[in-house]
Amino acid sequence: MSSVTVNLPSNYTWVVASIFSIVPVLQLQTSLVVKARKKAGIRYPQLYAEKAEQEASKDARIFNCAQRAHQNTLENVPSMVLSTLISAIHYPTYAAIGCGIWSFSRVLYAMGYSTGDPRRRSFGAYSSLGVQALMGLLAGKVVFDLIRAGV
Repeated sequence: MSSVTVNLPSNYTWVVASIFSIVPVLQLQTSLVVKARKKAGIRYPQLYAEKAEQEASKDARIFNCAQRAHQNTLENVPSMVLSTLISAIHYPTYAAIGCGIWSFSRVLYAMGYSTGDPRRRSFGAYSSLGVQALMGLLAGKVVFDLIRAGV
């Protein structure tokens, strides 16, 4: 059996902290969904208010928006965490900052979206800054490694 040694940079703890920041974001979004679900009277296991419910009730529309904001964040968490971890091997500070920006912007995204006006979700649109930063770091790392390998 062979072993692998992984040497992490000393400031990798910031990376772990930035990834952990996603937990309270998800908890906040969950609470927004639960409150909106209760206020709209949408019973489990119904995932969204039906179109007729949404047209008849602003609360049902708000519930749908809160639910969608939360679901969208959940859809993006795996790639964000993976990108952060990979980027952080060589750029821990930038990766931690990118993930932190992403987490903060997801709060803004959810707060705006949960008003019931889907256009207000763009208030948190600079969540893409965190994603763009991490994608840039990953792309830069790949390009650097290819150049170094002589490809």
